[in-house]
This record gives sequence, C-alpha cells and structure tokens, in this order.
Amino acid sequence: MTTTTVLVGNPRPNSRTATAGLAVARHAADAAGLPDVPGPDDLLDLSRIRQLLLAPGPQPEVEASLERVRATDLLVVASPTYKATYTGLLKVFLDLLPSGGLAGVTAVPVLVMASAAHTLAVDVHLRPLLLELGATVPASGLALLQDAVPSDGGTDGTPRLDGVLAPWAGRAAPVLRAAVRTRSAAA
Repeated sequence: MTTTTVLVGNPRPNSRTATAGLAVARHAADAAGLPDVPGPDDLLDLSRIRQLLLAPGPQPEVEASLERVRATDLLVVASPTYKATYTGLLKVFLDLLPSGGLAGVTAVPVLVMASAAHTLAVDVHLRPLLLELGATVPASGLALLQDAVPSDGGTDGTPRLDGVLAPWAGRAAPVLRAAVRTRSAAA
C-alpha cells in the first residue's frame, strides 16, 4: 500500500497552507498514479505538536510524527513563506530527522506566499533541505500565491487553485510516477 503524507509547517492550525498542501497532494497522488485520494487523515499539521518540538527528551507524539514522515511514500511538504523561506517550525521538525532520514521518500516542496517576488524560494531553500535529508524530489517545487488558496482553512481546493495545480501535475506526472514506482518496487 502506498501512503501519502502532507507535512504542514504553518504555526496556525487549519491554515491556507494545509488547504494548499492537501490540494497539491491530491494532484500529485493522481499524477503519480496512486489509487488512494489523500484527505484530512493524511495531514500532519505541525501546529498541533509545536510545543513538544523543543521539549527535552524524546516526545512520543513527535517520534510518531517523525516515523510517519520517514515511512511515507509521497510526502508533500508545505509551508507559508516567512522571511523569503520556510518557517522555523518546519525547520525545527526536519532537523530532528537524521542525515538521510527521508531516503526513499518522494517529496514535493510547496510554499504559499503573499508575493510572487518569493517564487524562487521553494526551489532555492526548501527543495535543497529535502534533498539533504535524502528525499527524492523529482519535480519542481510549487510556489503558490495565497490569493489562490481558500482562506477558510477548508480542505477543498478552489477552481483557481486547481487551475494552477493541474498543469503542474501534468508536467510532473512522468517523474512522480517513476519515483513512487521505484520506491514501491524497492519495498
């Protein structure tokens, strides 16, 4: 069974970032030819464990979250853009992974931003971090303007968001399909 996880690095729960991440996951999973449609149960929202991330000693909820990320097949990593890069919350969580901790995981980096001036941040900052952790990042990252994402924190994409994601998914389909198939064959 192939799994999809949406890792959200927004410090606020029920954020546009979560909405965008789930929409990207649906398009990416479909493009990769995965049978299951990602939904709210596939969301790993770091805002729910933020107080535990810097606590001393191993925290069971954090350890379970790290294991979930390491064991997933398709990982969508979504963050709002803060100071022209991803959030500190996301960085703190990913820093808990060992070197190579995402080996075998196919990742899709996503940044939600207020200004198109930060478009390059997804491939200049977030993608290299995922590669450093051993993830396979076969497609370009997604830089999504927050105006295209519903602000109600819902899980349904809008036609405008789908209009951005559908062409990306079409271009990314061959490399996503190959990357996920390679992981499934190795398992």
